[in-house]
Amino acid sequence: MTMVKTKDFYTALQERRSYYAINKDVQVSEERIREIVEFAVKYTPSAFNSQTARLVVLTGEAHNKLWDITTETLRKVVGDGDFEGTQQKMDSFKAGYGTVLFFEEEAIVKSLQEQFPLYADNFPVWSEQAAGMHQLVVWTALEAEGLGASLQHYNPLIDDEVKKEWNISDSWKLVAQMPFGQPTAPVKEKEFKPVEDRVLFFK
Repeated sequence: MTMVKTKDFYTALQERRSYYAINKDVQVSEERIREIVEFAVKYTPSAFNSQTARLVVLTGEAHNKLWDITTETLRKVVGDGDFEGTQQKMDSFKAGYGTVLFFEEEAIVKSLQEQFPLYADNFPVWSEQAAGMHQLVVWTALEAEGLGASLQHYNPLIDDEVKKEWNISDSWKLVAQMPFGQPTAPVKEKEFKPVEDRVLFFK
């Protein structure tokens, strides 16, 4: 699989932001999006090479359905009386082109816990760390293509309906949702704490 970069890695990582103003008018092909996601799943590392990441890409009506499910689920929790802000947020995600759902295969995690009991407590932690790496790789790769994305966490509220709607295995644990699309507004400059306060070098 050959990936053609539109931005170098440093630039894409530097310019990656949380985009909430997005629409469906993307110039990136479905094939390219598939390539990005499959590349991330294949090459992003995981503890013990466990390869626990499971990704689902929703576009078109499937993408719209996800945010309809999330909206109605949250309406039951928040109630209609104070729902305007939540509705606007849901509409902003639905306005995007697609969503990447990030899952972790818990059956593999449990199997590793049984095989290596000395590290049993660590495998769920390592699974979450692998999930985070997959999220960053996909997010940065989408940025490299000129797409905007953000990372959301409406799990576990939506888990059951999502699994039912797309016939997803019960052993897949939903950990994050990444709506993406064409950015329609600039994002604010990001503030950084001094790097010298956060990184130490010794020799």
